[in-house]
Amino acid sequence: MYPPPSPQFLATLVESHTPVTVVQLHRTDGTVVELEHTAGSVTVDRSQAIRRTATVTVPDTSFIPRTPTEQLAIYGARLRIQRGIRYGDGHTELVPVFFGRVDAVDGDPDVGPVDIKASGLEAVVADDKFTTAYSIGKGVTAVTAITGLIQAAIPGAVVTNRATDQVIGARTWDAEGDRWAAAVECATAIGAEVYADADGQFVIAELPDMLTAPVSWQVDAGDHGALVSASRGYSRDGMYNWVVARGENTEEDTPPVTAVAADEDPTSPTYVYGAFGRVPTFYSSATLTTAALAQGAANKLLRDSLKPNATADLSSVPNPLLEPGDILRVTYGSGDRDLLQVESFSLDLVGGDFSVACIGGREDA
Repeated sequence: MYPPPSPQFLATLVESHTPVTVVQLHRTDGTVVELEHTAGSVTVDRSQAIRRTATVTVPDTSFIPRTPTEQLAIYGARLRIQRGIRYGDGHTELVPVFFGRVDAVDGDPDVGPVDIKASGLEAVVADDKFTTAYSIGKGVTAVTAITGLIQAAIPGAVVTNRATDQVIGARTWDAEGDRWAAAVECATAIGAEVYADADGQFVIAELPDMLTAPVSWQVDAGDHGALVSASRGYSRDGMYNWVVARGENTEEDTPPVTAVAADEDPTSPTYVYGAFGRVPTFYSSATLTTAALAQGAANKLLRDSLKPNATADLSSVPNPLLEPGDILRVTYGSGDRDLLQVESFSLDLVGGDFSVACIGGREDA
């Protein structure tokens, strides 16, 4: 979870308060304009290559670029969105919820309104396809490779590593290949994921383990609780409980490696030897040159295969601090409790529902 700006921030979310949203347009000429807005949302989804997307509706038609100068200022511009609380004494605390590239501006040039659409900075890296073959050499670590891939597309981009870095296998991607997919492949090799966060910085990290990670947010039903309603569902579509990861690297002439990760918890509903049955999926990459790398990738992909199988609708209590992977302890009106891991959510900028999709629902005794 994004660090709260003060101890009172989380506590105030479930009390009567005034939410505040600040939207800024960072033009390519260096000017920053605060946008009066009438609608908008930020969608965050860990399962998507572009983790954060945003839409903002503004009444000012001057933001539709007409002249070449206006086009230069908006094409490639950045959108920053912050959300927070205005307290009774008048002071405001804000946290970032989005920073990304403006993709589209559209509206009636006479009367408006104008819709602005933006994507997280992963989109900038993904769009910068390889124009020639691109290689990482022998002895290069995953973090070094990922940083090089990102900074080639966005010079000066901040890349923070929270995973255990390791040397990965040499790898060459063909011309026209997806630069962001290459970065994701390098992160997978060390059992991690890579994404652009709410502040526009790139993060390499492992998905927190539900059994050991601390609870980020207590979500309770009832008075002074954050939970308004909840639903639990189940679908096996897209769910796997057996992952085979393979690596074979002809550039380094290393022997093939294979590793398996399976749900071997007898208490799990997707137990590989239980009624759910064995449902395998397969992954291969030249970056996997050791058994340890293959095992880490298999473990990571097994965690990923736990597609959203539980949802909690927190419709009246938006929490701008949430991040995918955060652990929630949810207490229902019946008193039953679950531990849930955030997979995706959508934050309305002017009120409205706040729906959180979670993975790996587990009863919390």
